[in-house]
Amino acid sequence: MRAVTLREFGGPEVLRLEHLPTPRPGPAEVLIRVAAVSVGRLLDLVARSGKHPYAAFTFPHILGAEHTGIIAALGSDVQGFAIGDHVATFPVITDPDCPYVKSGYAELSPTARIIGTHTPGADADYIAVPATNVFAVPDGLDPAEAVALALAGVVAMNQFTRAGLEAGQRVVVQGASSALGSTTALLAKHLGAEVIVTSRHHVKRARLRELGFDMVLDSDSPSFVADAHAAFGGHGADLIVDNLGDPQLWDKGMSTLAPRGAMVTSGAFLGGLVQLDLRRLYTFGQRVIGVRSGDLIAAGRLWAEVRAGFRSVVDRTFSLTDAALAHEYVGSSGNVGRVALLTEPTQ
Repeated sequence: MRAVTLREFGGPEVLRLEHLPTPRPGPAEVLIRVAAVSVGRLLDLVARSGKHPYAAFTFPHILGAEHTGIIAALGSDVQGFAIGDHVATFPVITDPDCPYVKSGYAELSPTARIIGTHTPGADADYIAVPATNVFAVPDGLDPAEAVALALAGVVAMNQFTRAGLEAGQRVVVQGASSALGSTTALLAKHLGAEVIVTSRHHVKRARLRELGFDMVLDSDSPSFVADAHAAFGGHGADLIVDNLGDPQLWDKGMSTLAPRGAMVTSGAFLGGLVQLDLRRLYTFGQRVIGVRSGDLIAAGRLWAEVRAGFRSVVDRTFSLTDAALAHEYVGSSGNVGRVALLTEPTQ
């Protein structure tokens, strides 16, 4: 099979297309003929550079976590799937006997392994994965659309589950132009929330309006807090999703939060150390919730919503042979939504 390999850390130029043996599925695994695989900042670009804080792999390595495709072979113990099924894989593998997994917090399990980070990934024609991590893709959803949901959608669903999101609540999604941010905002809207989305870039704010968001704010604006309250009819936000970790954006978010509101974070790309006003926190009964990733329970809920009509957004696709160009594009931060590699040539 073809595979995009990494034999040293560096820029996009270290990615190379090679031919490697096609993996064979174990008894509890399925072999997937990959159709689309995402290109993400942390799991791909940062890992490729050698700066991923959790990465543990040896060279040569294949990147690629979120992926979709068609089942090409079944392990001897696999039931419920058939060759030819269109599927997507949730790429975080855990031991079902782990206490964290049993308690409903699988993403915290020390047994967690991420496909493409701790095991060979899906930047290839084929990959063998545990059948427990595979979910059916509804008819009519193309591979790139499905891959936009395979991890980002599950993380967003887990964030909303942990925070207790209810229809009609007011939600702010900071940095809503990223693949995770756009999926999170679209899922909140799909679940019946009032949604404010933010971006520092006017071009991206225009694109967010094209996606159907009416309340689009500049997070850098000095009047952000007042603008958010005005957009919500004088109310604060019940839930703010901030996966950026920028101290100034965090302060603005906390000032926007309503009594009993929750701040949820699953990332800290722009910082990580922020101030927290404890008096405000306990006076108004607010919460700060860290959500490391998703889990199989959230994945099941996510794909149920996909069957009910939920969709995310794909910014651009590249062919597998143009993986380096895709990495350059994501590195430029020009995308609004998911960027994916297709194993078949792009049209």
